Amino acid sequence: MALSDSAIEVAKQYMGPAAEKFMNRQMKEHLGIEPANLTADKLPELATWCISSGKLVMGEEKAKEFADKVKALS
Repeated sequence: MALSDSAIEVAKQYMGPAAEKFMNRQMKEHLGIEPANLTADKLPELATWCISSGKLVMGEEKAKEFADKVKALS
């Protein structure tokens, strides 16, 4: 399983069916990479964007929890 797939699985716990679109957007627009090219060294930056963007829909506490799980994938 690609690292991006694992990140999407984490996101599904918080965002349900919107998770894949959300994560793909974070990787493409904010990290400037295709999801298939996600590497462990990019996880901290991805987690930062998960907090920034995620808190708009789930609140800051949940977004931080979500980001911590994304970071832990490395």
